[in-house]
Amino acid sequence: MATVVQKFGGTSIADATKLFAAAQKALLRNIQGDRVVVVVSAMGHQTDVLVDLAKQITDQPSAREMDMLLSTGEQVSVALFAMAVHSLGGKAVSLTGAQIGIRTDSTHTKARIRSISTDQITKLLDDGNIVIAAGFQGFDQNGNITTLGRGGSDTTAVALAAVLEADVCEIYTDVDGVYTTDPRCFTEARCLPSISYDEMLELASLGAGVMHSRSIEFAKKFGVKVLVRSSFRDAAGTLIVATDQSIQRPVSGIALAKDESRITLEGVPDQPGASHALFSQLASAGIAVDMIVQNMGRLGLADISFTVPVEDLTLSLEVTRRVATSLGAKDVSHDASLAKISVVGAGMAREEGVAGRMFSSLARQNINVRMITTSEIKISVLVDRPDAQAAIRAVHQAFSLETFDTDSTEEQSHAARKRLSKTNPLEVVRRLEGMEDLAVEDVSLDSSQSLVTFTDLPDRPGVAADVFEEIGRAGLFVDMIVQSHPRDNRAELSFTVPACDQVRALETAGTIAATRGAKVSNVPHVAKLSITGVGMRSHAGVADRLFAPLMREGINIDLISTSEVRLNIVVAAEHGARSLAVLRQAFGLSVDN
Repeated sequence: MATVVQKFGGTSIADATKLFAAAQKALLRNIQGDRVVVVVSAMGHQTDVLVDLAKQITDQPSAREMDMLLSTGEQVSVALFAMAVHSLGGKAVSLTGAQIGIRTDSTHTKARIRSISTDQITKLLDDGNIVIAAGFQGFDQNGNITTLGRGGSDTTAVALAAVLEADVCEIYTDVDGVYTTDPRCFTEARCLPSISYDEMLELASLGAGVMHSRSIEFAKKFGVKVLVRSSFRDAAGTLIVATDQSIQRPVSGIALAKDESRITLEGVPDQPGASHALFSQLASAGIAVDMIVQNMGRLGLADISFTVPVEDLTLSLEVTRRVATSLGAKDVSHDASLAKISVVGAGMAREEGVAGRMFSSLARQNINVRMITTSEIKISVLVDRPDAQAAIRAVHQAFSLETFDTDSTEEQSHAARKRLSKTNPLEVVRRLEGMEDLAVEDVSLDSSQSLVTFTDLPDRPGVAADVFEEIGRAGLFVDMIVQSHPRDNRAELSFTVPACDQVRALETAGTIAATRGAKVSNVPHVAKLSITGVGMRSHAGVADRLFAPLMREGINIDLISTSEVRLNIVVAAEHGARSLAVLRQAFGLSVDN
């Protein structure tokens, strides 16, 4: 007997006909002997209707009353779903978030789950019921109804699967699974048989709309097997699993975040504490920044650039300008008309030339790259928003994602499914406290890197492509890449290579610079520190916890790059060991490891 959690989104139960079809899926699993929990969202566009009603009453409804209002959408769905199961001859009981026992913090409209009691749900399952659970909602310590924010029903489903030790969490949606990119924007996109948690986390946080990143954080933290499949077609879907159980590809998917804005703090004194001053204030304002790029300081000054969603731009600018004044920075600039294109692949770190292929594909379309940041499994670039769709098409075709061999990957995916094992129940119980707390897995130090920096590169399409094509031809393996926001039509681009290759890297870079009127500098040995975990981007205070302890130790950060599962920084080589000890202590890890 398996335990199965099925989640049906609003489009999957948008009317009575679709709701009956979903109920039949749940009942079929129950008849086959499985214990079934169904999580549902509000029907169709019901949440939008409720939001519109609130706006007709007041322009500034209280967050508490919005939670009270919006939670009714899911309550309608669970009651109707249970009625549908009854009419089909099954047993079902509908439960609100509070009745389930989903306890959250008190952050209305975007609460985080603290714990879930399984007593009620387990008793109902033992009695042969299908449990119909309201997604998106819970209750706080004072008994107030709370909602979990965007993607909240996905989060509810995966969290319930975790605490119930479910064999699988099935996410039913209006697409067949996780695609190489959004099929509604690019018809040649292909459905992936499997994908790793880390890849899915990156894609979800970068704009892929199939699942919300918070739900994948749960899945990774508790080892929940997630199957994304269509509500309307009998397709195999996409299995989301651990990295060692997924198919390793240099690039698995491409994500578009089309409403990005960039803010740059220009001419900041290049000294310990500048980043902390900025990002601690942004965290206090509840702003979770995305891309962070800090360039190498010159003449005692550096630029710090970061991106936020357009809806957070006004508040972010207020905070940044206040910090700029206190630091004595020269200026604050911004651009609200950008999009972020990201390629993600678990096999990227083992294959040379991925960055070069991406940049070259953009150059052929005359698309200029405004910023670059990388991690071990992701490369993100900022481009002008009007170029976004052309950029997705160009990059997708550059990696031949529309033609990969789905037969062989499906066979590998089937093998991965057979290897899956359940998480140790005692381990699950131990980690239930603070379910959505930031989970930092490791802080590691790599002292084998050398840093090469171009300054005064012309800011035009194709520059990054030219650089990394020549780097690739030289047989150099590039790790971290950071391009800061251009100023005065000149760009700065830094990358790291193994220290043993620094002579060849510097010779190659010198040749590139000479033909483009640029300059090259080199730091023979640097220390790269990587912080990996779950919730690196969704928790607003992560950057503050990174920068504050280094500031107290007087350690300056030379470069930064970010992703959903990893933060990378470069510091002077002599500060590497001390930085490692300081950060491991800051994130509650053993300093001896």
